[in-house]
Formats: sequence, C-alpha cells, structure tokens
Amino acid sequence: MPKIDKLAITGASGLIGSALFGHFKSRGYSVVKLVRRKPKTNEEVEWNPQTGFIDIAGLAGVDAIVHLAGAGVGDKRWSAAYRSEILNSRLLGTTTIAKAVTELKPKVFISASAIGYYGETGSRAVTETDRPGDDFLATVCREWENAANTVGDVRTVKLRTGLVLDPTAGALGRMLPLFKFGLGGRLGNGKQYWSWITLHDQIRAIEFLLKEKISGPVNLTAPNPVTNQEFTAALARALHRPALFPAPKFALKLVIGGFSTEILGSKRVLPKVLQDNGFEFSYPHITTALSELVK
Repeated sequence: MPKIDKLAITGASGLIGSALFGHFKSRGYSVVKLVRRKPKTNEEVEWNPQTGFIDIAGLAGVDAIVHLAGAGVGDKRWSAAYRSEILNSRLLGTTTIAKAVTELKPKVFISASAIGYYGETGSRAVTETDRPGDDFLATVCREWENAANTVGDVRTVKLRTGLVLDPTAGALGRMLPLFKFGLGGRLGNGKQYWSWITLHDQIRAIEFLLKEKISGPVNLTAPNPVTNQEFTAALARALHRPALFPAPKFALKLVIGGFSTEILGSKRVLPKVLQDNGFEFSYPHITTALSELVK
C-alpha cells in the first residue's frame, strides 16, 4: 500500500475539494491547494489553467495530486458559450495538471470525472466497463478522461462521481428549503434514476483510492441508486413534511434550460470497482443517508 504524506488539490474551494482539504489536514497530512492568484500562505500554489502555467517548484515532494477543478454544470444556463466553458475548463485544467504529473511523477494522480460519462441509461444498471453515452456531458466526460490519460506510468484514477449529497450545497442544498416548507415533490415523472453518494462517503472513497492500488475509472456512487420519486419521498419523510408539489418537465426546461436533461435523465450507476476492492459505504441506503443529513 503506497504511503501518502503530502498531496495537492485543485478545486479546493468547491464542495468536495474544501471538504477533502479539511479532512486531510485534520489527519495530519501536508496539503497544498492550487489557486488562480498569488499565494497568500505556504499551503497555496499558483496555477493558471487558461495559460497552462503551474508552479512546479511549489509542488515538489507531493505524493498525490487530486484534480477536482472545473466549471459547475448546474451553475448557469447552458448557452453555447457556457457549454464551451464547461468543456474547456476541464480540458485546459486537466492538460495543465497532467503535464505537472508527468514531470513530478507522484505516486498517484486522481482526476475528477462524472457519471455523465454513461449518458442516458434508463433503468439499465451500468458499471465502469460500460460504454460512454453520446450526449453533451458524455462527450465532456470522455474528453476529460482522455486528457487525464496522458501522464504515462503514474497510477491514475478517474472519479465518475454521482449526485453528491450535503445539506449545505449542491442539489440537496437547493431542495431542502422547498421541502422544509412542504413545497417539494418529484421532478418530472419521478421515474428517472438518481445515482447518489453522501459527501462523507465521497471523501472516504477518495482517501481509499489514494491508498489502494486501484487505477482507471471508478464510480463514486452509493450501491443503491433510487428513482427521483423514491428520493423525494425519502427526503419528505426525513423532514416530516409532505411532498405534494411535483415540478413538471416543461417548467424545469423553461427555468433551468439544458441542465434539466441531467435532472430529468436517468443514470443507474453501480460502484463495482469500489465494492470489488472491499470499500464499505457508511450510507448505502437513501433513507438512512437523508435522515442523517437533515437532522
């Protein structure tokens, strides 16, 4: 098992990155975060994915690099310009980091991807060996992973992350206020599968992957994906509120735009690699996960 003492993180201001930074700091690791400005502390290293600049000297001695940076897919409407930003932020950032990995040769390189890789799967369960989809986000994920594959013989893990659940941010953070007032309900017809994971298990899984000799794509999703209707019903029960107000498909498309295809689309994704290698989820079921998160 490789020993990891020092690691670097991109995207350390995001939901996953900030939690990961705090997690490793609390456990005595030496952690630096890459920032797109002049560093203010010795825990920061400058980089600029737009220009390809990265302070290699500031990363000297790192055992692992965890690359999480990229424009949020749900942050804005998907105009042509923002679609380009979603793709380019991933390609430019990953290309820049990959060059640093090739030069530094850390023990492991972990690069973000997403379950968008699989496209629409309906009720069909997919694992890491399944083929990619052909929609916009599937194309983004495929190109994203290809950029991470350019680091030569450094062990590389590609995180195909699902819907990360945390009450302070992300999809759950946005849904909670409505459900607390009894105004929540299923989205569309509610039959679409949501492949989810708690932030707690996301961080545990990344630490597991740093230490285990695993490479290639890894699905970061709980082993029990649920339909949107099951998800919203479980959230309502956890809050002791009704879920009487479904959001119709046309309204979501009108308000959200292109990202509505992800909310209304179905991805039933299973974490085969994690389970085959002995990872145990703290929250494998949605009922216990949501009860813990909203209490």
